[in-house]
Amino acid sequence: MAKPINHEPHGRLQSKKAAASGWIGSALEYYDFFIYVAAAALIFPQLFFPKGDPTVAIVASLATYGVGYVARPIGAFFLGHWGDTHGRKQVLVLCMFLMGFSTVGVGLLPTYDQVGLLAPALLVVLRLAQGFAVAGEISGASSMILEHAPFGRRGFFASFTLQGVQAGQIMAAAVFLPLQAFMNPEDFLSWGWRIPFLLSVIVIAVGYYIRKEVDETPAFAEEGEQGKVPKAPIIEALQTSWGDIIRVICMSLMNVIPTVTSVFGAAYAVQAGYGIGFDKSIYLWIPVLGNILAVLVIPFIGNLSDKIGRRPPVIVGALGAGLLSFVYLYAISIKSVPLAICMSLLMWGLVYQGYNAVFPSLFPELFKTRIRVSAMAIAQNLGTAMSAFLPALFVMVAPPGTSANIPLLIGGITFGITIISAIAAFTARETSRIHMHDLGNPNAVPVPEAEYERARQAAMALSK
Repeated sequence: MAKPINHEPHGRLQSKKAAASGWIGSALEYYDFFIYVAAAALIFPQLFFPKGDPTVAIVASLATYGVGYVARPIGAFFLGHWGDTHGRKQVLVLCMFLMGFSTVGVGLLPTYDQVGLLAPALLVVLRLAQGFAVAGEISGASSMILEHAPFGRRGFFASFTLQGVQAGQIMAAAVFLPLQAFMNPEDFLSWGWRIPFLLSVIVIAVGYYIRKEVDETPAFAEEGEQGKVPKAPIIEALQTSWGDIIRVICMSLMNVIPTVTSVFGAAYAVQAGYGIGFDKSIYLWIPVLGNILAVLVIPFIGNLSDKIGRRPPVIVGALGAGLLSFVYLYAISIKSVPLAICMSLLMWGLVYQGYNAVFPSLFPELFKTRIRVSAMAIAQNLGTAMSAFLPALFVMVAPPGTSANIPLLIGGITFGITIISAIAAFTARETSRIHMHDLGNPNAVPVPEAEYERARQAAMALSK
């Protein structure tokens, strides 16, 4: 069996610098995105919607969470186009500014009691802006890290994009935890919840400083020098890579696992209408602990994908996490905080990372350099947009006071969705290695032309 090429085209320092900038940028931007998630489940039903019917308030609040995902395919179209035509660095700086200012805006909003229906309307507008901004983050950061990474180590380096995302979630919950614990409940509901949103001013400044220091990737630069930058990358992607776009959409439905854990699971556990009665401050620890474990295991799974391939971890992660959703929801239903925490750690913190740690390398590797950001951004965001309204759907299918078996009903839907993701991963081609025998057939090599040529030259040097 031929050995994979372990060629480092741009130097270890550049690879580490790109990975660090992607990690920090993703952490800061997803801090902004996920403080909204926590607030939508725990705070916003009481602040921005009528209080007469708890079911309506919960569904409406979770729907505004989903609205952010509606804007993501639109943002993916524009930001993906920008990343493929103007560069990975430029699109990441643009994403940072859009996300930061829209998040600060949420912290300045009046409540329903103050301005009536204008409050949820403004909330929806700003959530749309957040969704638009975040649409280019993962595809841009993953492409940047991947294109700086050495062959044979792309899975490891690209995994730092998602490690940063998980760290951003930890930061979001970590800000809410001390506020929830030490503030008077009335003060927290009145003005304390605004603090995490207003802190995004710092995020804007730090994020801009970090991202302006990052070099553009050599792969994109070579495309420009050779006059290969496309005028309409998404059209080219749809014409040449529609099958892989569909696969990425289906694999991205795995977003159902974090939404079940941190959105529907939170509402099910803490909202009075369900009668479970988890304390909000206790429940905030569940995603925090799960994400801490995820941060630890993601690089190991990314590294594993360089050795055994991208597809096996994704398939195992999809099916395993789907099965564990039954047990996680059951733990909430029997009001067992220890069991719910354990299941969160196992389902979200460990098993789900088989998908989460690998898709930042698998998805961009499926597409050529010239269309990479657009194709990945649009496909991934369409998939996550489809899954984003599931928490609100779950509440409508299993509303507060229902006699239905919520763990069986919602767990069954979740598992069915993860099966679709596993099938999509099974039908995708393996992209983890470039072998000596592949170099005579460019169509068999899952890398763009400029990178292929460097690999070919390295292989010739090794064979002498």
